[in-house]
Amino acid sequence: MSADNFLQEFAVLDVTYVLYHENSHFSHLLALLTLSPILLNPAYAVLAVYTREIIFFEMWAGQLACEAFNWVLKHIVKEERPNGFFGPGYGFPSSHSQWMGYFAAFLICHFTFRHRFTSTGSRLLDYTRDFLLYSFILTWAGAVAYSRYHLIYHSARQVLWGVVIGVLFGTSYYTVVEYVPVHFPASYLGRIRTAIIAHPILAWFRLRDGWSVYPDGGTEDQWQAWKSRWDAQQISKRENATPSKAKQKTH
Repeated sequence: MSADNFLQEFAVLDVTYVLYHENSHFSHLLALLTLSPILLNPAYAVLAVYTREIIFFEMWAGQLACEAFNWVLKHIVKEERPNGFFGPGYGFPSSHSQWMGYFAAFLICHFTFRHRFTSTGSRLLDYTRDFLLYSFILTWAGAVAYSRYHLIYHSARQVLWGVVIGVLFGTSYYTVVEYVPVHFPASYLGRIRTAIIAHPILAWFRLRDGWSVYPDGGTEDQWQAWKSRWDAQQISKRENATPSKAKQKTH
């Protein structure tokens, strides 16, 4: 089959060059999901700049390092894609699958070893929340990885190895930049982390590690502070409105 005849079965997703089966809504959905790695980059940038949390800088840097490692592996192995009609580039391992494997591994490690949600007061609801969170992360990563196989950009082997390499890279990287420095602050890695956060230049940029002070990174304390001020504002508004109403009644 010629390239032209083969590509007639596919449509191009708007503003991208992702090909999918034109008559399949499922294929269209997977084409959208396969863009996740591209969309995660601006998300990293926004979180890092807005929150100034060191973990988002670490995670973003690790994500880019993982992508660079993928490029190196591809040019060492030099395994072709299963479908040459979809453009140049080596296929082993799948970069999208490796990207999402890293993303899922790092996030799950963070929620397992550092982040602590404020309890709802019900153990069942707490477990349900955690289950839904982990399920969402794994489902998202798995769906993106599967999309690369379904859309014929990679073979099943290339996808599976991409996920495995991403998970191993993400877990190892998290251990080095988060787990060891946090749980063993007197270690070499722990001292480096402390020096980075305490550095005058980075302090000027307001770099911080919220999870070293707050179990949930400060979300609950920030909400409580907001709620206290918001309640005070509502009381003040009601008190200011009361004299006006009383004055209207006297007239």
